[in-house]
Amino acid sequence: MTSIINRSFSSKLWRDWNILRPFLTYFPKQKLSITVEPQQETVHATENVEEIDPLRHPDFFHVHDMFTIQELFEANVHFGHKEGSLNAYMKPYIFGSRLGYLIIDLDQTAELLRQALNFTAHIAAKDGLILFIAKNPQISYLVENTAKACQEYAHTRFWKPGTFTNTNHEFGSMTRLPDLCIFLNTMESVVHQHIAVQHAAKMLIPTIGIVDTNCDPKLITYPVPGNDDTPSSITLYCKLFKEAIMRGKKYKNEILEKEDKA
Repeated sequence: MTSIINRSFSSKLWRDWNILRPFLTYFPKQKLSITVEPQQETVHATENVEEIDPLRHPDFFHVHDMFTIQELFEANVHFGHKEGSLNAYMKPYIFGSRLGYLIIDLDQTAELLRQALNFTAHIAAKDGLILFIAKNPQISYLVENTAKACQEYAHTRFWKPGTFTNTNHEFGSMTRLPDLCIFLNTMESVVHQHIAVQHAAKMLIPTIGIVDTNCDPKLITYPVPGNDDTPSSITLYCKLFKEAIMRGKKYKNEILEKEDKA
């Protein structure tokens, strides 16, 4: 009885070996290369912050987890203007057109928006001043509330020409300019760009701008192609930038607490 069991067991092993042998000969390196992933890459900003350099980390504030392309689609970020209003510099960001209206490539939007959110979080972590700028009166209340919630600044009224370029004369004293300007609208009208875009570029102030299909992205440091006049899309932008600022400030406060304890 034992010999029969051993014989059947050995025949089963031989059959299994014949089945697995081709795979073992073709994939030995893949099997041996399976190693334990380094744990440093998954450390959150709240853990061991003194051992991680935020500037060297690929996604220190985890902005890649803040939204999905599906959320951008549901917020109508992909809707552009009519084909005749297309700015030539926005052509690389266009996916196509439908019923005479341009469609923005959300894959590019997602990548560029994450870069903008990451930069925003780093500016907030370094205690930088952030200024939200929008001219559309329909979204003024939303933009101002967003800036107030994250304890930053907003400008949604008429832009006085010397606000950036001649601060000493306008305000009568030395004035600190913002470290980052976030334009929810880069256009004052359908055809005219917001004058603050040019002035921020003159004063070397980094800018983030939501650029629709009729906008000019050349002077924007971090252009984000997307719908700039639909309430649902503006609400999403404000939510994301607010969250990025809060994450940066949270990290800054944690560093200050550790320095006080030390």
